[in-house]
Amino acid sequence: MFTKYLLPILAVALIVFAVFHVGGASKREDPLPPPVEPSRNPFVDTVAGAGMVEAQTENIGIGAPEPGVVVEVFVEVGQRVKAGDKLFQLDDRVPKADLKYREAAAAAAAAQLTLLERRPRPEEVPAAEAQVAEMEANVVARRDSLRRGQRLADTRTITPEDLVTREQEFHVAEAQLERMKAQLRLLKAGAWQYDKLAAQATLDETLAQVDQAKAELERLTVRALVDCEVLQVNVRPGEFVGAPANQALIMLGNVDRLHVRVDIDEHDIPRFQAGSPAMATLRGDPDHKFPLTFVRVEPFVVPKRSLTGDNTERVDTRVLQVIYKIDAADQRLYVGQQLDVYIEKKG
Repeated sequence: MFTKYLLPILAVALIVFAVFHVGGASKREDPLPPPVEPSRNPFVDTVAGAGMVEAQTENIGIGAPEPGVVVEVFVEVGQRVKAGDKLFQLDDRVPKADLKYREAAAAAAAAQLTLLERRPRPEEVPAAEAQVAEMEANVVARRDSLRRGQRLADTRTITPEDLVTREQEFHVAEAQLERMKAQLRLLKAGAWQYDKLAAQATLDETLAQVDQAKAELERLTVRALVDCEVLQVNVRPGEFVGAPANQALIMLGNVDRLHVRVDIDEHDIPRFQAGSPAMATLRGDPDHKFPLTFVRVEPFVVPKRSLTGDNTERVDTRVLQVIYKIDAADQRLYVGQQLDVYIEKKG
């Protein structure tokens, strides 16, 4: 009796449980809101693109002019620098020694030119004139000796060989006198103009080498060329850097006014019109909108660099880059931050 009614009752209970379980499992839950609300298109007809915040001067990557060891870094992230301020310093011991060597060579060349320009020394002329007077006296003595020899030769007091010797001594004395007179004229004339020109050319060459050494030394102190802010520092004292480096050692940019570089897909280029109104929204805060002011179009289509991750996006996509000015006075934007940009299509 118990078994006769137990099994049907248990079967019915199991059927009811199955019906309720299946009904509860198939019940649809209410959809949950997304963690971050996606941005909304503010225009009816739009050309959309991905925007990247950059400095007004664009992002200026600073490298080293030549390989070397960094001995000092003068700036830190967030610091404001002016044109001409020091950024970092490379080891300059060898260029300093080379500069001293070239300065010494220039000083020697300048001294040599001065020596030529101031010839003759006042003390040299009297000595040369005395030598000329000495040789004139010697010529008089040799002439008198020759005359006496000629009279003695007539009386056969001396041999013909002695007479020839006296004649030769007289001619040698005359030649020596002419040589001394020529040397005196040369001394009084001073240095030859072509010697001065050669010395001047040597001096100019050494001075140019000094300027070159100074320039090489100055290059080792890397400076900012524009008024800007330090956005990133990727170098430390004692670090060896190459030229060119794998990455920018220091990133600079003028962030007083920010720009947005918008990538427009090559398929949307025919629909884009320069100067059209544009709006940007902040990723993570789509309710915050930034009006954009058109600046320029860079008329060179380039391969796309920042990919969104969409599986329909091709790596070989090319984009047209458009620059807009953004007014973000009410909210802090950072260089390198991505924005969703919508450009109204006219007509």
